[in-house]
Amino acid sequence: MDVASPYEILGVGPDAEEAEIVDAYRERVKETHPDQGGSTEEFLAVKTAFERIEDGWEPGDDVPDDDIADEDVATDVGDVADEQPEPEGVKVEYLNYEVMSDKLWELTDDDLFEKAADGGLAPEDYGEFYVRDSESLLEAAERQGYAWPFACRGGACTNCAVAVVEGQMPSPSSHILPKELHDRGIRLSCIVAPETDAKIVYNVKNLPAVQDLLLPASRFEASSSTD
Repeated sequence: MDVASPYEILGVGPDAEEAEIVDAYRERVKETHPDQGGSTEEFLAVKTAFERIEDGWEPGDDVPDDDIADEDVATDVGDVADEQPEPEGVKVEYLNYEVMSDKLWELTDDDLFEKAADGGLAPEDYGEFYVRDSESLLEAAERQGYAWPFACRGGACTNCAVAVVEGQMPSPSSHILPKELHDRGIRLSCIVAPETDAKIVYNVKNLPAVQDLLLPASRFEASSSTD
């Protein structure tokens, strides 16, 4: 059975310009996101396809098997570490609100992220990544393969809300957040990006007041179809 190429997965031709590839990637991420009726497998396939194109995949190259044996990739760890490029962008340390709540931690805990770092949490629940200049916080998370909640992607709901615990992450003027929530450090990950290294708690959509402004995915899809 033929395996789809990275370009086919993104729905663009092999001669597509970089901007077209990025736009296609962002659209496919929306379509395959679990919040919008997609699946984790589809979502990760889109992410992998984009990464392969970024890494220089060209038509005629083999499509790599995702199940590569350890001996096939064994190499000198020290040499690999020396060859790693410097991360691009601003560092964000993240924590899943649901995990935080289950452990009875509070957003106001001074040692919140120290506890998270020592908590043995799964990568999707705690870790760090870098946000590039052209990305929103949500897009950067999706580039890492994380299916963070969202609905409208335009600042018109709180489905993608995060709490900024540390760092600078200003909002554009057009968003639905009331001043009270904004002053408490709540931001919409679909329209913000960090100006400094930051620590954030994502998936805070069920916080009181934040929950009042949620938009069901079905309602978003219906409104979009009439635009």
